[in-house]
Amino acid sequence: MALRRPPRLRLCARLPDFFLLLLFRGCLIGAVNLKSSNRTPVVQEFESVELSCIITDSQTSDPRIEWKKIQDDQTTYVFFDNKIQGDLAGRAEILGKTSLKIWNVTRRDSALYRCEVVARNDRKEIDEIVIELTVQVKPVTPVCRVPKAVPVGKMATLYCQESEGHPRPHYSWYRNDVPLPTDSRANPRFRNSSFHLNSETGTLVFTAVHKGDSGQYYCIASNDAGSARCEEQEMEVYDLNIGGIIGGVLVVLAVLALITLGICCAYRRGYFINNKQDGESYKNPGKPDGVNYIRTDEEGDFRHKSSFVI
Repeated sequence: MALRRPPRLRLCARLPDFFLLLLFRGCLIGAVNLKSSNRTPVVQEFESVELSCIITDSQTSDPRIEWKKIQDDQTTYVFFDNKIQGDLAGRAEILGKTSLKIWNVTRRDSALYRCEVVARNDRKEIDEIVIELTVQVKPVTPVCRVPKAVPVGKMATLYCQESEGHPRPHYSWYRNDVPLPTDSRANPRFRNSSFHLNSETGTLVFTAVHKGDSGQYYCIASNDAGSARCEEQEMEVYDLNIGGIIGGVLVVLAVLALITLGICCAYRRGYFINNKQDGESYKNPGKPDGVNYIRTDEEGDFRHKSSFVI
């Protein structure tokens, strides 16, 4: 016959767990604790937002409250010594005892905010909570660049850029009001095209355009705050006239040949030879062969008189 443990022994076996529970609850009594109704608030630029920080347990009637901003690996005071500090001065306040309200938020306010409470009369004196604030900014009109004319078979790149939106926008391209997929091979409707769209950078690249790629193009930049589009721009794809190009080259060569032939004929006929002999004979008359000059009496008298004067 099996022995049964008396009920008193089972009660005694539970006593250690009971004492541990009392000890644990005793440790919580007098410990400051914080909570937040929203740890990841999202707000659009120029609106107001409340960063919730609530004391749930504390035996200290007047705890010390501090708010700090953590951005780009730097920590700065937002609320310290019962005053709003830094770039939030004049557009923030403390709600209740601990929550922080910011008016007219800007994109520079996107950061981590840490609420710290020091309760000197509590067994656990310090508690903190971190809130991540995201300020969204609607994109402005993006800058689009579309080539006006591209020959068939050549590469073409369309650009779309926007620098104001936060978070960074995604880009989409439209042709004749029809949205383009990120890869033409993924949609049977565009099987005759060969392009790739990068939605992060806004570039639309055609590896080899064809006549069906002609049309009106525009781009839309969008994020959670809104969207904006650029004006339509036309891209024309034209056939490359090989026969016309060859004919034009032949005409140019024929013209060059005629010019060269004319220059050669002119040289042969002496049109480009300078007649210097006439000038030289004018300055120094030549003495023809077989001709002797005779000095006259007048020349002798002239030279005699000249020497006399000297």
